[in-house]
Amino acid sequence: MEQTWRWFGPRDNVTLSDARQAGATGIVTALHDLPPGQVWPVSAIQDRQREVQAAGLRWSVVESVNVSEDIKKRTTRWQQHIDAYCDTLRNLATCGIQTVCYNFMPVLDWLRTDLEWQLADGAISLRFDAISLAAFDLFILKRPNAAADWTEAQQSAAHQRLQEMSESERDRLIATVLAGLPGTTEIYTLDYVRNAIASYADIGADGLRANLGDFLRAVCPVAQEVGVRLCIHPDDPPRSLLGLPRIANTIEDLEFLLKQTPEPSNGITFCSGSLGARKENNLVDMIQRVASRIYFVHLRSTRYEAGRDAFYEAPHLAGDVDIVALMQQLVKEQRRRIQQGDTIEIPFRSDHGNKILTDIGRPAVPGYPAVGRLKGLAELRGVMTAVEALT
Repeated sequence: MEQTWRWFGPRDNVTLSDARQAGATGIVTALHDLPPGQVWPVSAIQDRQREVQAAGLRWSVVESVNVSEDIKKRTTRWQQHIDAYCDTLRNLATCGIQTVCYNFMPVLDWLRTDLEWQLADGAISLRFDAISLAAFDLFILKRPNAAADWTEAQQSAAHQRLQEMSESERDRLIATVLAGLPGTTEIYTLDYVRNAIASYADIGADGLRANLGDFLRAVCPVAQEVGVRLCIHPDDPPRSLLGLPRIANTIEDLEFLLKQTPEPSNGITFCSGSLGARKENNLVDMIQRVASRIYFVHLRSTRYEAGRDAFYEAPHLAGDVDIVALMQQLVKEQRRRIQQGDTIEIPFRSDHGNKILTDIGRPAVPGYPAVGRLKGLAELRGVMTAVEALT
């Protein structure tokens, strides 16, 4: 399996040299300055490739070619953006890039309520707390009909949480929830989010599933033709948020999307952190059921807090996710592919990481510090090496 590292481009304070010293051989990146719906030119792709290659690495995975809101909602510019997406896949294939991650989360990408949660040992983690989100939803965003999504007990607790917050804490919660897509400079406003949420009112989960099916049927034949493997990222957290539908949460969701097209180019990014934040998900069973269509892997672990609807991102081997069991399944699948003549290594990365040591005080994209990810990748490398030797 290929050890990779996410890099957010030239403005990333964590450098390509850091990635190489951490032991990665492949880079996971994107042309973050280009908005969804725009074609990625071959020249721009090649410029980024040369930058990565100059550091002794290779651009292994695109994360992400973002899917526009027009595609997710199937609105007026749907066909225009589909054509642009297909042209981008063709251009990536021309440059020899074969793996493309994407997500279908409406409006907001991953969502946390705290980006600076201090653990007992002094490390800094990302955290999600449902009551804090309820306080934001009910009393800050003031989303119409939000109360229908929260129990009376949650509403009462949310009101109490809001009363306990200082003005600066409220501002920090707003900034955290509205941080936008990682790797971009976009910060959403409350008005933008209210309007964007309202635009999904008549779509719902069934409509979003239908639109995902239309997207896959439009782009997967092109991906198959040019040799690109598409892999959807699960919703993070795997639950409905702010009244928005989320449709990549469970094994049933993943199997549904794989049935939308016959092309093997339609695949999955298996994210143990996202899927593991839903207690009823059996991750080993999920890998076994969709193993042949896993084209990219994010490995991390969350830990639920007792008695609360809250979780934080734990050290990779210290959370609720059994990383060793998942690695056993992934190594098994990699060997099966090699026996079948598939020589592409499954790329995986240490997804997110706690801020530790010199990470603390060093600017980085939330969840993507240097030392914390180096530690995570080293732990995953050790697990993989042991599993390979013992099985």
